[in-house]
Amino acid sequence: MRSNSRLGFLSKRLCERLVLILILACGVPSAAAEYGDVVLNRLSEANDMRPVIFPHWFHRVRFRCKVCHHELGFEMRAGANEIDMGKIIDGQYCGMCHNGQVAWSVDECHLCHSGKPGLQTGIRGSNQTGGPGRW
Repeated sequence: MRSNSRLGFLSKRLCERLVLILILACGVPSAAAEYGDVVLNRLSEANDMRPVIFPHWFHRVRFRCKVCHHELGFEMRAGANEIDMGKIIDGQYCGMCHNGQVAWSVDECHLCHSGKPGLQTGIRGSNQTGGPGRW
């Protein structure tokens, strides 16, 4: 009985490693933005990076609005925040949590910069939230 559970654990670890090897060998797949995602591409492609896809609802189900929109300083309008990697590395905006302790660090570029090239900045799924002043 004990050897079966050990084999199951080893099989799981082996599968995880094989998936990681395949991802690294084939490259990181591009993602399309889904409903409610925020696409950030004001600076990304201009700096030879893929657009950022911020999964707003993924964060929203875990945190109250005030955590990001009050405590972290994000304005509640698409396009109103001047976010750049320097600020994130300095611990502002996303960098408050994405510091390697609360969530992955900024060294994991592909986890945020995962959008398909050419995606336009804005919130996906609504024509009323596409930019500054429209909410």
